[in-house]
Amino acid sequence: MFSGSIRELFLYVITSWQVIVVTIAIVVYIFLVNYVARTYHRPQSISKSRPKKVKAPKPEKVSSKKEENVDPDNDLGLDEE
Repeated sequence: MFSGSIRELFLYVITSWQVIVVTIAIVVYIFLVNYVARTYHRPQSISKSRPKKVKAPKPEKVSSKKEENVDPDNDLGLDEE
């Protein structure tokens, strides 16, 4: 007798529309969280690509201007007028 009434109450609770709506909402939420986790998840293995080639340093341009008369007292090489 007691188990029969518990069973009926359990079926009534399970089939109520509130429980069904909340269950569907939880399932949709879990799918959404899994989708976002897959989207932003970094790959487990990092692909080993070829190392980048190091460019040879460019030779410096030689200035075509010759040094003009530089006063040894003038450390900055500024012209005074």
